[in-house]
Amino acid sequence: MQDYTAHVDTFARDRLPPRELWPEFRFDLPEFNYPARTNCARVLLDDAINDGCAARIALRGEDDDWSYAQLAEETNRLANVLVRDLGVVPGNRVLLRARNSPMLVCAWLAVVKAGAIAVTTMPMLRSKELAAIAERARIDHALCQHDLRGELQAASANGWLRRIRSWDGGELEHLMAMQSTHFAAVDTAVDDVCLLAFTSGTTGVPKATMHFHRDVLAMADTVGGRFLGTRPGDIYAGSPPLGFTFGLGALLVLPLRFRGCGVMIERPTPELLLRGVQEHRATTLFTAPTMYRQLTLIADQYDLSSLRTCVSAGEPLPRSTSDEWHAATGIRLTDGIGATEMIHIFIGSTGTDVRPGATGKPLAGYQACVLDANGTALPNGSTGRLAVKGPTGCRYLDDPRQRDYVVNGWNVTGDIYHVDRDGYFWFQCRTDDMIVSSGYNIAGPEVEAALALHPAVKECAVIGVPDAARGQIVKAFVVLHRGASADASMTRVLQDFVKSSIAPYKYPRAIGYIPELPRTPSGKVQRHALRTI
Repeated sequence: MQDYTAHVDTFARDRLPPRELWPEFRFDLPEFNYPARTNCARVLLDDAINDGCAARIALRGEDDDWSYAQLAEETNRLANVLVRDLGVVPGNRVLLRARNSPMLVCAWLAVVKAGAIAVTTMPMLRSKELAAIAERARIDHALCQHDLRGELQAASANGWLRRIRSWDGGELEHLMAMQSTHFAAVDTAVDDVCLLAFTSGTTGVPKATMHFHRDVLAMADTVGGRFLGTRPGDIYAGSPPLGFTFGLGALLVLPLRFRGCGVMIERPTPELLLRGVQEHRATTLFTAPTMYRQLTLIADQYDLSSLRTCVSAGEPLPRSTSDEWHAATGIRLTDGIGATEMIHIFIGSTGTDVRPGATGKPLAGYQACVLDANGTALPNGSTGRLAVKGPTGCRYLDDPRQRDYVVNGWNVTGDIYHVDRDGYFWFQCRTDDMIVSSGYNIAGPEVEAALALHPAVKECAVIGVPDAARGQIVKAFVVLHRGASADASMTRVLQDFVKSSIAPYKYPRAIGYIPELPRTPSGKVQRHALRTI
């Protein structure tokens, strides 16, 4: 880690975990030899202009296209607003809240170019979740899409998020119009933090993963360069929101790094996603297995001949989904596993290397193995806890759970894998109570806490159960207070209640009513017993 930092506000840098708790980082590829002073937004945008790409289309939105020149000008205007009008200094955290759009890309680049730290959130989050993020990262500044401002303003009641500006009907466009189209990127250190990505984990208490400017470029150079072979002019489309590092990489970082184009689809229904591929002649598609199952049903209604690669990540890819997509399109899905802690994909397979049903092999620049209960690496042919190391890795913001994620220098993801004799990794299950539904990670305890607030609920427990369409769904087992009716009407009431308090995708799609929860002698809920009900 360099001694130099451009951060005036050193909150994030001061809360990096102790160096002895960091994973082992490996920079074995020549691409990783980044200059000590590197601002990744400058590399992604300013360098593209210097490379002669000003007139090339960088982003395709629902209403218009943005060239690299237009994106650079608007980014510089917004960076000037941040610094001159809003008083943002390097190291400040800035929360971003919007659906995928060119303006959200502009906002992310402006924050990073100004030397601040981008905290991009999913548009479905509610005020309670936004408040927890703001308090955890001590965020005053926020930029948002105007119709999503309400929950953000409600979240500001906790003392943070006191400086909110919005676009699409807000005041931000007016402020930007008065600013210069020139802004010199802050000369950040390559290991200055440039983004915080929040993940709930299994407890529902948010963890902030900290990533440097170097990590953003390493993501691009491993996933985009080595793995996918991204080329100038490639057009990347997909469904993941930029609030996921999967979406941030797929639709912003990878295409811009290689002078391609990202397609921004605000509400990616199956129909709109395939229409976007057809209309924009996308070369690469990114989404989760759940979405691919839906796309398969209507794939024959669209011209998908421009697609070269289709990437699946966010949840395990069943062999049946891979086979069905291949039958419908002639394209074999490129599988991959990533983690917020690792920023993006680190194991995958593509092209002739695909072995349907297997996730794949470590990407160039990464090493992976499986560990036994003692943290010892096991040979090929074994099953154990997945462990990985490479140019990116876990650094939680001031969180004791850092000790759980990093074991003997390895990042331990919480997945159980089998690695076969040929070195292919095969997903088996999760080691914790995380529910992975349609590509979203849902912490059972958070749903339990939301349900427990309803006056009819005496106690409850939440688990994930298999589902053919979504991989897993959230199922709640509820013990009602005397007098409450365990019927379909109550189920709808409880589901709507959860949707109103936390992100709607977390609500229990199934609810079972039981007289009491199974418990151990010490009083702990026996979730394995619930899975047999």
